[in-house]
Amino acid sequence: MDTYYSTKKYLNGKIDENMKIQIEDSWYKVLQDEFEKEYFKELAGKVRSAYFAGQTFPPAPLLFNAFKLCPFNEVKVVILGQDPYHGDGQAHGLSFSVPDGIRTPPSLQNIYKEIKDDLGKDIPDSGNLERWAKQGVLLLNSSLTVEKHRAGSHQGWGWETFTDAVIKTISDSREHVVFLLWGRFAKDKSYLIDDSKHLVLTAAHPSPFSAYSGFFGCKHFSQTNDYLKKHGLPTVEW
Repeated sequence: MDTYYSTKKYLNGKIDENMKIQIEDSWYKVLQDEFEKEYFKELAGKVRSAYFAGQTFPPAPLLFNAFKLCPFNEVKVVILGQDPYHGDGQAHGLSFSVPDGIRTPPSLQNIYKEIKDDLGKDIPDSGNLERWAKQGVLLLNSSLTVEKHRAGSHQGWGWETFTDAVIKTISDSREHVVFLLWGRFAKDKSYLIDDSKHLVLTAAHPSPFSAYSGFFGCKHFSQTNDYLKKHGLPTVEW
């Protein structure tokens, strides 16, 4: 079955069967009950209207891109962002990531700087993090959509309830996953995670406004790989 998101199917169809088409199959199986809840039906209506009106990011085919590139059983790291980027051409369904050819945003520049300091790796020219997602890094935003040039505009619609369920499902059903929670918003999600069987690492947000308050020097990337290696899991090529 085609797992790509389809605007036409989303606009014209019902929630249950269309969601199976929109989201990668392994995620559909573990989240199926969530799609049937009333809040999600209301959320779907709002998102449907927003896409129909235009000016919503990411592009509709990339709404569930994080799930498509990182199937449920392959998740070994979760990096939680807040909103998709709201500038033209930036958002493509992966937290902190931008497509090839788009200027690397400041927060991601700081993430790259920390990786260089932590692991000695050269800073890439591209801000596209698909290579991470394909290694089992779930790049999850708490809200999956945003209105053009209006940061936080879709917060409170119900996305947070859905992505909280994603985090809790990973915590409950998997073992030895690393959760990287940067900034107060992400840290507030720690209650969803069972830290007796997962590694939870917290730090300041990599934004230029806060990176020097505890993100730089956190060494989360080496700690992540050390933990994965300890539990017999492939490390991430950051």
